[in-house]
Amino acid sequence: MNTNDAAAKRIRELAERAYSENRFFFTDFLDMSQLSVFYAMESEVQYAGVRVSGGTEGCDRCMVRFGSPELCGYEEEFPIDVLFISPLQKRFSEELNHRDFLGSVTGLGIDRAKLGDILVKENAAYFFVSDTISEYIIENLDKVRNTNVKVERCTELPDAIAPGFSEESIVVSSNRLDAVIARVFNLSRDAAAGLITDGKVFVCGREVLSVSKNLKAGDVLSVRGKGKFIFDGEDGVSRKNKLYIKIKRYV
Repeated sequence: MNTNDAAAKRIRELAERAYSENRFFFTDFLDMSQLSVFYAMESEVQYAGVRVSGGTEGCDRCMVRFGSPELCGYEEEFPIDVLFISPLQKRFSEELNHRDFLGSVTGLGIDRAKLGDILVKENAAYFFVSDTISEYIIENLDKVRNTNVKVERCTELPDAIAPGFSEESIVVSSNRLDAVIARVFNLSRDAAAGLITDGKVFVCGREVLSVSKNLKAGDVLSVRGKGKFIFDGEDGVSRKNKLYIKIKRYV
């Protein structure tokens, strides 16, 4: 059984259990490919009540909740904690990145499925994790690379973790997915098409394999290994019959 088949089977199982037992069930954190499987079958399991969250807006790794207050007779929030990992002495800290924080936490023997998004800000990280392993991380993580760190649980999400954007106006040959991806990430059209057909491009959380898909305003595009942006709509045509489009690039 491949990864996508396993994800589909698990989604059906949790939906059925939530519906038959009248209580909430949650997946682990799902990556973009697994979430795409869920979105493809969302209508099939809608009977159980479904919600998706990674802990805040715009997360790439999310849990799916099965159950609803109407079905279960009570409410239950997502079992997600936000941990703040910061250097004990900022002035002596190394330059730390996403991979450094992830490697240090998984180095504690924690399954990646228990870990959500990591937002790195000024050499510190806000890490979304399953609440079942947050205390273990707090007690055991004391170093990222060679930098001594402390770990605290956030009771409220600070404004600092809100996504930032750079707004750009660019010129493309057409509103096709391959043309837009190529222009946004400075790739050849063939390279952009290869990313799409290899299953590395997601539009609003759904894997898209068609290079000729037309985008609409508000579409959120994630390209593995390249980045993420919002297609903000068309903005006129140039004298050479090229198309102006607006995007908001995540920074």
